[in-house]
Amino acid sequence: MTYDLPTFQTKHLIVKPRTLLDLQACLAMDRDPEVTRYIPGPWADPDRHEAFVRARIKTDFGPGLGYWSVVPRERPDCFLGWILLIPYEGIGPEIDIGWRFVREAWGNGYAGEATAPVLAHAFQTVGLERVVADIDDRNARSIKVATRIGMADQGRIEKGGITYRSFVLAAQDHMQGSAGRLPPR
Repeated sequence: MTYDLPTFQTKHLIVKPRTLLDLQACLAMDRDPEVTRYIPGPWADPDRHEAFVRARIKTDFGPGLGYWSVVPRERPDCFLGWILLIPYEGIGPEIDIGWRFVREAWGNGYAGEATAPVLAHAFQTVGLERVVADIDDRNARSIKVATRIGMADQGRIEKGGITYRSFVLAAQDHMQGSAGRLPPR
């Protein structure tokens, strides 16, 4: 289980370990076709969808890794979305950072605000050398978030008939506040 994950507070948000108490909110978020538009998954099959999310909540991804639920500080019962820091495609060895938010939360800077303490945790506490993210090439909003948090665009890759943009953020670039170009992974 991921209960050993820290909780973070930012100016506007609480970023806390995701638990089964967040299951229904996660399922509801994923049922919005705009939210999952660029993310392959079992969203149209209720049983597979619930099994997938339950498994992700229950999986131990390793020390300091997992999912965090994001809620506003002034309304901690209002689920906004989540941030993940897990092995790439569930197996690694690279560590993936990702985010998903309810549509009503879009455009408020929450993804960038919520990823900031998770990135600091990744590099300073977990000791990662870098994190990665592959984002559907058509997902302009997530590409913008990746750029804003300092990730370097490593170019396009094809996976399963989908073109993704591959992003990397190295620890030294995070510490310096800039994302240098890294060799492709």
